[in-house]
Amino acid sequence: MISIGIIGAGIVGERIIKQIQQESHVEIKIVYDQQSERLTEISEAYGIPMAKSVEEVLYSDINWVYIATPPAFHAEIAELAASAGINILCEKPLAHNVEDGETMVKSIEGNHVQTAMHFPLMYKPAVREMAKRIKNGHIGKVVRIELQTFFPDWPRLWQQNPWIGSRSQGGFVREVFPHYFQLMSRLFGELSFTSHHITYPEQADKCETGVIAHGLTRDKIPFLVTGISGIGQKELLQFKVYGEQGVLTLENWSDLYESMKSEDRQLINEFEDVPSLFEEMNNHSTLLVNFEEGLVIQRYIDYLLAE
Repeated sequence: MISIGIIGAGIVGERIIKQIQQESHVEIKIVYDQQSERLTEISEAYGIPMAKSVEEVLYSDINWVYIATPPAFHAEIAELAASAGINILCEKPLAHNVEDGETMVKSIEGNHVQTAMHFPLMYKPAVREMAKRIKNGHIGKVVRIELQTFFPDWPRLWQQNPWIGSRSQGGFVREVFPHYFQLMSRLFGELSFTSHHITYPEQADKCETGVIAHGLTRDKIPFLVTGISGIGQKELLQFKVYGEQGVLTLENWSDLYESMKSEDRQLINEFEDVPSLFEEMNNHSTLLVNFEEGLVIQRYIDYLLAE
């Protein structure tokens, strides 16, 4: 049984509270947020006891803590949790930057705690089916990989908060790309970028508006990554893997399409059941994305954000 404390009760924190309350083997023991009004609102809405500090969460009756704060606070909280002997589930990206990420990885050394990253994409049945079809050769030899993301608004209309659109903490490169980089890493191994171009607005405090990057996988498969915001179309996320016999497209997180030679693409809608993130945590699964893997993804993020 997982007993978990939550630090950070913003939009992301609230979403995982809803998710956890659907899990039979997870109990939320306590929640904390530095904004007292928001903390009271979440506590009353979901019936969760409030903490007065991060330390109160960490020294309550829990065996996991979920860090749902903006990235700048991840390292400090993770160090405290590791020192307290609490297993850590962290929101992505791992940290504010690579340096903080390295601090987080170092903090768990010798403390015998388990770590996991919140990458829900990894636990979607469509994604597991996509991975299976790639690995068993169903689409033939993979010759190209593409990630294309289009956002009419950033921050997205449902995700308005003070930091999600900031250059120091937010942006779609930090918020969206880690999900797909983690998937690419699991499917194809280490990624090596060969070039990139990022566009920032004139306002020095605002996040990126566009990025294009090229690179190669461990097996020298070329990949293309693009993202753009503030454009006149509906939001669209496409992760495509091109094979010599077919093409697989993961669209908008969970719709999986397959195209075979000379045929129209077909929606795939029959999937095997997949354990949830919290079932994997409860079972101490080796499939969990740990801090070391999260740091690899953090290096990709830092590279792309550099002008």
